[in-house]
Amino acid sequence: MKVKKAIIPAAGLGTRVLPATKSMPKEMLPIVDKPAIQYIVEEAVKSGIEDICIITSRGKTIMEDHFDRSPELEGRLLASGKQEMYNEVVDIANLANITFIRQKETKGLGHAVMCAKSFVGNEPFAVLYGDDVIMGDNPVCGQLMQAYDEFGLGCVGIKTVDADDIYKYSSLKVDLFHDNLYKVTDMIEKPATQQDVLSLYSILGRCVLPPEIFDILETIPKGAGGEYQLTDAMKILAQTKGMVGVDFIGKRYDMGNKLGVLEAIVETGLNHKEIGENFKKYLKELMKTL
Repeated sequence: MKVKKAIIPAAGLGTRVLPATKSMPKEMLPIVDKPAIQYIVEEAVKSGIEDICIITSRGKTIMEDHFDRSPELEGRLLASGKQEMYNEVVDIANLANITFIRQKETKGLGHAVMCAKSFVGNEPFAVLYGDDVIMGDNPVCGQLMQAYDEFGLGCVGIKTVDADDIYKYSSLKVDLFHDNLYKVTDMIEKPATQQDVLSLYSILGRCVLPPEIFDILETIPKGAGGEYQLTDAMKILAQTKGMVGVDFIGKRYDMGNKLGVLEAIVETGLNHKEIGENFKKYLKELMKTL
């Protein structure tokens, strides 16, 4: 069955980016002229996703407004003859069939995914983490969907992380299938000791999962951080059926991290069709003063 649905968990508090996220969701932090969440939605759409469920929480209705029509703004743009800008604003509301479900308590990523069980139904689905914007010519969600078509197994987007950082992430037991595809047979969320580390490969921001993951999520206890971890459910899937790790092509930016936000803005700005060249000149002059 083709993957046509995606979940974007975006209910976190964004504490690592305070005070900016005191009143603005981190998913709405701008990367030049678009909020982070829009890049994630666009990646899903470019991959062939048709229906998207964004998991939100209290105080995040601004995301719903962003993907809705804005008649007053649209009217003013048309009256001012700004047709191109008008088209861009309207296109945001027509990217995909987007629904919103509120996670009433922040109980972890596994719980956030469970909130969308009725949305998914009995279909495979993608999960695009709201913290992670991944740029590239070939959308990462699409790379995972291709691997799902090939193997019929749940897939995770993976990259190696520094040995000092692996304790902040998940760690996977992997064996090479071919090219950039790996068989995943075990995983652990936030390994506590060096002995717990299975490899330096970690899940970074993207999954494609079969619907049976919901049955597993309903049985798992709370894990790392006292929350229901999606990794713990995928661990059972990896140990029983196996999963596929896709060492994806693309640049990931952690939008829950202040340095990650700055990196996303600078590197996207350098490639921006409108301001890229002038921004490059500015940075070259700035470098002379450092």
